[in-house]
Amino acid sequence: MSTNATSTVVDLRSDTVTRPSAGMRRAMMEAELGDDVFGDDPTVNRLQELAASLFGFEAALLFPTGTQSNLAALMSHCDRGEGVILGAEAHSYRYEAGGLGVLGSIHPQVVPNRADGSLDLTDIEAAVQPDDPHFPRTRLLALENTITGRVLPRKYLEQAIAVAKKRGLATHLDGARVFNAAVAQGMKVKDLCVGFDSVSSCLSKGLGTPAGTLLLGERNFIGRARRARKILGGGMRQAGVLAAAGIYALENNVERLKDDHANAQRLADGLRKAGYEVSGPNTNMVLVRISPEEAQGLASYLKTKQIVVLPRAPMRLVTHLDVDAAGIDRAVAAFGDYLSRSRTPGRAEGTARAR
Repeated sequence: MSTNATSTVVDLRSDTVTRPSAGMRRAMMEAELGDDVFGDDPTVNRLQELAASLFGFEAALLFPTGTQSNLAALMSHCDRGEGVILGAEAHSYRYEAGGLGVLGSIHPQVVPNRADGSLDLTDIEAAVQPDDPHFPRTRLLALENTITGRVLPRKYLEQAIAVAKKRGLATHLDGARVFNAAVAQGMKVKDLCVGFDSVSSCLSKGLGTPAGTLLLGERNFIGRARRARKILGGGMRQAGVLAAAGIYALENNVERLKDDHANAQRLADGLRKAGYEVSGPNTNMVLVRISPEEAQGLASYLKTKQIVVLPRAPMRLVTHLDVDAAGIDRAVAAFGDYLSRSRTPGRAEGTARAR
């Protein structure tokens, strides 16, 4: 098992906080470079070819961020004033600053996510607008896998894609953590994503690069996405330094995601034993059910123990390659200490909710 866990700080805020390993840094330093806007950065081209092969698509395109990759995908599938069906919890809808409307002029047709993160197939069909000038024309179904760590199984994806095809819709997968979903199911990412018209896959979360997301699709679609990337300011020059990190990640950091999932299980088990109400683990995420007031007090206390969390309710804890089993045990001990102190009058502010 290989991690970067050398820091005394255990950072559970997100898997975006990872730092490139020594091997990844060497690959970045030694990368052969060109100008990617002109298409002649050999390392970027190699990454895109590798990714296209891994995912089973004709072509791939490197973006600096997942937010930009998702927006470029939506803009490439939908014209101005057209609609996309997506879940109420979807990252593209909730956490990307409304870019699909602000910059894409795309209408979100939102349906609720079920408890497992999926969209009800009847809700998807009901959201498709009739061919009537009063309504935005529905062009796209966008799903997310994983969604807050929850895995959408392949059987469900097949059913959702079939509904979309029946209604004449294209399909996009926000697969920011799709490798987590594939590893959790013991599948190749190519087999998990088959049938989608496009997939966005992040390199800077569980795979540990400093930046970068890949958008995959057929060649004409990627051509449209390249234009959208330019409109959105995403053209990079000597981007091979980031591409080299991506190549290293795809070749070295996929199978080790199992370690993150095991550590999430270790964390969930420990927190339950300490007396917390916990959901998960969902791949590499654990949710602690506490109130917003409790979250603030708990986060402040954990910081004194060099455990870093987001003070939100529910509190999402994310494992990654910079946190090893010893770090998980330290976090569990600190959570438990806070709970025991909060039960002693005057020892700690707030009260964490026990089961």
